[in-house]
Amino acid sequence: MNGKENEKDVERLLRSLGIGATYRGYRYLNYGIRLCLADEDYLLAVSKLLYPQIAKYFHTTSSSVERDIRTAVKVCWERGNLTLLQEIALHPILIRPTSSEFLDILTAHLKK
Repeated sequence: MNGKENEKDVERLLRSLGIGATYRGYRYLNYGIRLCLADEDYLLAVSKLLYPQIAKYFHTTSSSVERDIRTAVKVCWERGNLTLLQEIALHPILIRPTSSEFLDILTAHLKK
């Protein structure tokens, strides 16, 4: 799968979950998921590696990236497509996933 196809798949998944491009977290998740697809080691150190890499790319801070991704996850959980999220998680999700868990669920889904 090439980069453009990969990007379209990530965009389609985020929009299907109810996260639109009006949220900064959408852009950060989009880029972050693509980084995780290229190198799963990012999932082992989300705060130490992934957020700083996203922040560097978008010329912002790691704390802004973390906050905006958390907001996007909250939007998905409260107003998004929970049925789809449950489906792709492959296990019941009883409480809102953390940003790291959310990234892991989406990355694993797109990998298969």
